[in-house]
Amino acid sequence: MKKTIVIVLILSLIFIGFVKVGEQPSKDNFMKSELNTIEKYLVHRDSLNTEVSKVAVAWHLDHSLKVINGICDTLQASDPKKYKKKFNVPRLFSFTFGFIPRGRAQSPKSVLPPDTIKTGDIVKQLALARDKMVGLDALDEKTNFRHPVFDRLNKKQAKRFIEIHTRHHLKIVKDILKE
Repeated sequence: MKKTIVIVLILSLIFIGFVKVGEQPSKDNFMKSELNTIEKYLVHRDSLNTEVSKVAVAWHLDHSLKVINGICDTLQASDPKKYKKKFNVPRLFSFTFGFIPRGRAQSPKSVLPPDTIKTGDIVKQLALARDKMVGLDALDEKTNFRHPVFDRLNKKQAKRFIEIHTRHHLKIVKDILKE
């Protein structure tokens, strides 16, 4: 009985994974919608709903952009020869379902927003992120970065993480604004 449940679960995950791959945006539009949404939410930068999040909208926007830009920089500087494929259960579930649970993980200091978040800084990071998204396709497939939970991610996995992570924070912003 347990073997049957495990087999059904694995087959379901594989099927869902194929469906998710079909939902991927085209290379030309990778993250365009998400970055446009970040720009749209800038006018709500000071909105706060402590029932949803302890921090205001600006924090989520700034953090998302720091993650995007930081991953792009790390991929650019990485050595593709050092990448080794490795199985990771949390990554499998998160990437398959496109979901990060709220309030579970701690962000590294390098991607934490400053105490005072300036709109101009967010706008600069947004422009930088748009430029860096375009440059990702030119990188070697084995460029990589190390995530604290998901371990080593290659370029394709890093792009998937950027997408999931950004959407995670945009959902929080949407809930803060109760749209």
